[in-house]
Amino acid sequence: MIRSGLQAVLLSALLVLTGQALAHARGAPLPVGLVQLCTGSGPVMVQVDADGQPVDAPHYCPEGALSLLQAVAFAPPLDAVPARLVLLDIPPVDWSAPSHQRLAARARAPPGGFAPAA
Repeated sequence: MIRSGLQAVLLSALLVLTGQALAHARGAPLPVGLVQLCTGSGPVMVQVDADGQPVDAPHYCPEGALSLLQAVAFAPPLDAVPARLVLLDIPPVDWSAPSHQRLAARARAPPGGFAPAA
């Protein structure tokens, strides 16, 4: 009971946090251009908005945070393990029989209710 309650609380918190990240990403101003800055370590590309102010790179996948749930996944309960091993005695199959039979041709008339073409 405690484990399922804890899982529900953790999942709810995860959905709230990723929902906020998604709302922030959708409402953020999109970059309209790039500015190349020449620094001592090499050129750096900075994304800017319509006013020339630097903006963060757009982040399109906050939904992927749900994969973090695998990191905290709980182990399966121990009583779910089978208590015994069952051996089945399956008789051997005779593979020498032909795998297909040749069907005889059977012609039939067209379906009724249609007038023949004149």
